[in-house]
Amino acid sequence: MDNVLIISSNEQSFGQFSQLLKAERCSRTDTAQSCSEGRRLIAEREYELIIINAPMKDEFGDLLALDAAQKTNSGVMLIVRHDLEQELESRVSKYGVFVIGKPLSKTIFYKALRLLEAMHHRVSGVRRENVKLQKKIDDIRIINRAKCILMEYLSMTEPQAHKYLERQAMDLRVTKIEVAKRLLSTYEN
Repeated sequence: MDNVLIISSNEQSFGQFSQLLKAERCSRTDTAQSCSEGRRLIAEREYELIIINAPMKDEFGDLLALDAAQKTNSGVMLIVRHDLEQELESRVSKYGVFVIGKPLSKTIFYKALRLLEAMHHRVSGVRRENVKLQKKIDDIRIINRAKCILMEYLSMTEPQAHKYLERQAMDLRVTKIEVAKRLLSTYEN
């Protein structure tokens, strides 16, 4: 793990988590002593893992865990008292928050760490693919708008407009999307 954020109001726990993470060769670990400070750090930087040691001084920490799980690619680990583990797990696990009870077992911590790391990589891959697909959809919309302009202003059929865009792209040695954007800038102004 490259970037880890530890959020805890207990100073002693920073040392414990840092020791556990050093064994996993984490390159950068940031700390926050309140949920509001944690939210600020999460907004400023992307983390692979966010560890929240509840309860916090300004709020419990479960809402922060939910926010982090829903708004980031980070794996989120919420550490709570053993008697609250099942209750919180039933509320937050469906959002991708991994809940661990205190006292903390090294074995369970490392298993959770590996699971969250795998989940982070998978979610990041899905989001990258989603961005690529969204760009393709946007490109298709632009090309279709350009075809509509050709059909409206130059009385072309849809196949003729399609062929025109392809021909222009070949002749000008640019992509079809670039031809479509030039066409739109000419006719839509």
